[in-house]
Amino acid sequence: MTDWLAVDWGTSHLRVWAMTQSGTVQTRRGNDAGMGTLSRDGFEPALLDLAGDLLGTGKTPVIVCGMAGSRQGWAEAKYVAAPCTPPGIDRATHVPTREPRLSVHILPGVKQTNPADVMRGEETQIAGFLALNPKFDGVICLPGTHTKWVHISAGEIVSFRTFMTGEMFALLSQQSVLRHTASGDGWDATAFADAISTAMSNTSDLAARLFSIRAEGLLNNLHADQARTRLSGLLIGAELAAARPYWLGQHVALIGDDKLCKAYADALGAQGLPVERTDAERMTLEGLKAAYAALRETTQ
Repeated sequence: MTDWLAVDWGTSHLRVWAMTQSGTVQTRRGNDAGMGTLSRDGFEPALLDLAGDLLGTGKTPVIVCGMAGSRQGWAEAKYVAAPCTPPGIDRATHVPTREPRLSVHILPGVKQTNPADVMRGEETQIAGFLALNPKFDGVICLPGTHTKWVHISAGEIVSFRTFMTGEMFALLSQQSVLRHTASGDGWDATAFADAISTAMSNTSDLAARLFSIRAEGLLNNLHADQARTRLSGLLIGAELAAARPYWLGQHVALIGDDKLCKAYADALGAQGLPVERTDAERMTLEGLKAAYAALRETTQ
């Protein structure tokens, strides 16, 4: 029997876990019905289409994190200002539904006023990590389309910065002049390490070095795998240089895609910094489980 649903609703994906009260996963489902594909009145039908058969006869609590709580999502879940603990069920937005068996709660994101920054979804992964590591003090890095560097102290999100490194890589490799050169899908560890070192030592000529990738492809037959790897290294290296105040001398934990986290771990390792790698999906689920446990406490 499904006691509640854990939902991670991103821009491009929908993931649902059918859960027992004890936190056991009964089944996991997912599709591409992300926030970016739905109108506001399309969220409830999308959830029912994917997981409606998992509902019982009574009300089923549904705990949602991610972009479903954005201004363009199912219902806007207001940001909580940092410094703060990762916001939980007490800050969630309850969403009215047509289906009487649903009781939907969307967790809020976190905002920072100076410098202006926001996160939505990552705070639940952070909550999950802290549930498993309650004494952690240091920095959590969440590599992705918009990579986050988050300073954690005494269980709070103290401050954070977002870097559009992943989005820049996608745009440059797929839509810029570099798409003709960086079309490989392999990986060259040496080229990556060299590009990281180059970018970190001098970020002022990044734009010129990016165009050199194209020129070397034309003049020196730079291999497409090396070109793509160099592009990644230059962008991540520039990010690490800017994020140095966050990671220098800190205990760093990585939450994200395994392949991308390995690249960040290798880059930070070259700076003499050991890092802890975690499973992103598990952190999301642990954060949602913590929210459900708090919900049960308030209803008992």
